[in-house]
Parts: sequence; C-alpha cells; structure tokens
Amino acid sequence: MTLLSRKCVPFTPLDRELSKCSVALVTAAGVHQVDQDPFNIADELGDLTFRGIGGDAAVADLMVTHHHYDHTDADEDINVVFPIELLRELAGEGMIGQAAREHVGYMGYTMQLKLMYEQTAPAIAEYVDKKAKADAVVLTGG
Repeated sequence: MTLLSRKCVPFTPLDRELSKCSVALVTAAGVHQVDQDPFNIADELGDLTFRGIGGDAAVADLMVTHHHYDHTDADEDINVVFPIELLRELAGEGMIGQAAREHVGYMGYTMQLKLMYEQTAPAIAEYVDKKAKADAVVLTGG
C-alpha cells in the first residue's frame, strides 16, 4: 500500500492588483448546475469528477449533490458554500477585476486520495487556468 505524504503547498505571490484579477470559485461542496449530472453519491469511494459552472449561472440554477455533510443551509442559499453573488458584488464594486467566466464544483469526499492528488486536482487546476482564465481562486468546502 502506498501512503501519501503531506506535500508543501507552493506559495505563488499575486503579481497584479486584485482589482485587475479574474477570480474563480472552486468548491468541494458538491455544487453543480441543475442541468448537469449529479455527483455519484452511491460510490463508497467517492466521485472524483468535477463540474464546470458557468460564470453567468443563476443562483436558482445551482444545487448541491453530496451526502457527507449537512447541506440544508446551502440548499436554502447556495452562497453559503459557493459565494457567487458576493463575488459578483466585489466585481461590481471594483474590489476584484471580474468573476471568472467559469467556476468549479466537485464532491470533496473521497477515499481515493492518491487519484484525487494525481489526477483530479491537476485537472481542476488546468480547467481553472485554461477554461476559466482565472488569476486567483477562492476555495470553499462543504
């Protein structure tokens, strides 16, 4: 059995003013658009897929599929775990340049940590870089 070691998270200094940055949300809370496939909560090992969430998605078009935390509050107000409205307000006030064109939702629960580390996490990072074109990311949990 291969054990994962704790890796140091590299520090990447922000190279521009936040007011000029595109900011994406990445959440482990199981958020996705209602017209997307839900996360597979029946898989005992956890679902390692992720969903791209359009930057213009309406709050009413977002939902949570997750069974390892009580998401009652998030079901009432998705901003509890996916603060998209606040991000848009910050953009409107000029605090950030803009909300990214794409965001990411995934189900944070998994027993497949090696695959999460080696496959899913790099795929999410690439999605945020290439598709969302984000300069900064706000990470949220469930």
